[in-house]
Amino acid sequence: MTIATAALLLAGCGGGQEGDGGQADGNASANGKVTIEWWHIHNIEPMLPVWDSLVKEYQAQHPNVTIKVTPLQVENFKSKLTTVTQSGDAPDIFHTWGGGVLAQQVEASLVKDLTADISSWSDTLSPVALQSYQVDGKTYGVPHDIGMVGFWYNKKLFAQAGIDAPPTTWSEFLEDVKKLKAAGITPIALAGKAKWPGHYYWAYLAMRVAGLDALKKAAETKSFDNPDFVTAGQKLKELVDLKPFQEGFLGADYDKPDGQAATMGNGKAAMELMGQWAPSVQRDTAKDLGDDLGFFPFPAVEGGKGAATDSFGGGGGNAVAADAPPEAVDFLKFISQPENHRKGVETGAIFPAVKGTEDAVKDKHAKLVTEVLGKSTGFQLYLDQAYPPSVGQQVNDSVAELIAGSKTPEQVVADITAAAQSE
Repeated sequence: MTIATAALLLAGCGGGQEGDGGQADGNASANGKVTIEWWHIHNIEPMLPVWDSLVKEYQAQHPNVTIKVTPLQVENFKSKLTTVTQSGDAPDIFHTWGGGVLAQQVEASLVKDLTADISSWSDTLSPVALQSYQVDGKTYGVPHDIGMVGFWYNKKLFAQAGIDAPPTTWSEFLEDVKKLKAAGITPIALAGKAKWPGHYYWAYLAMRVAGLDALKKAAETKSFDNPDFVTAGQKLKELVDLKPFQEGFLGADYDKPDGQAATMGNGKAAMELMGQWAPSVQRDTAKDLGDDLGFFPFPAVEGGKGAATDSFGGGGGNAVAADAPPEAVDFLKFISQPENHRKGVETGAIFPAVKGTEDAVKDKHAKLVTEVLGKSTGFQLYLDQAYPPSVGQQVNDSVAELIAGSKTPEQVVADITAAAQSE
């Protein structure tokens, strides 16, 4: 998928072809023939032909193996996978974002523990990318994409407001928001209606104030009753109280003509906190900011326990069904070889999840993200994917209410805790 396609996938939009579906039996027949069922979400160019080509190449090298590929639009994939997994079944190989849903699949014994199977080549994978597919110290997925959320900013608008360089601390960030407002410039574009873009702010502030370990502990104990998480909400409220967002942001979608990306692309806001796909969606919904577009990581919070070099984001990977044949894992090894992974990275559809392929990134904006990710000391998966679905949805809903002014930082923490404990 292109960076733009990534955004559509995250937003639950887009179309494309859908395969025949069906379940593979995952077993070799008496004559040694093996059929593998693979469901993935790269259902349009430029990544679809890359996968198809690699499948043909693998089958040519392994004449006894047939890989039945089912490319699905993301929402179709989610509903289709939910249906089959509820019956206790799963495709031999299927797309995963890791996190809470994968953990539930592990608990239901639907996916294979890959720790030993990939031990001879797992060190070729990016440790940051691999984290999202690990549960209780074991690995249940192989990453093929990794990206991060950060601030995309309009250099020209920053200069107009007298801002010489991006902020590195939260205090500096708030001061820059004030400078932009004083210059008559809308500081930040936000898709309030979509909710998920707003959760990025609370999540990053929780990381910076409380640290990554606190977020992991909250998931384990099912309790967010931590004063640091309240502080994260208070920090977000400090920003909200400055009224930094565009007019009508509460009713704005992300990728519509009057949404967050277009507001940024049209030069009507100076910043947006968004993932690696942002430049492409800005271009597709409005204009290409070109060299005027810059990128900086989420600022450090003074006195916080989290490292400013910890990143937040997500990517994509593949899980393997518990009863899948060994050839399923061997195929994942094949597509994870640097020369094969590079084919996808070169299209701009995916970001490097295999070591040594970073130079295959050609897009200038993509390189900015890759450089920051390369220096990351820790990684947190999107909270609406890291946690069970109901908890992730509560994070999105509660943070949206905080931003709208109808919920306090304390209520946000209480509601997320209630959702976690009802799991």
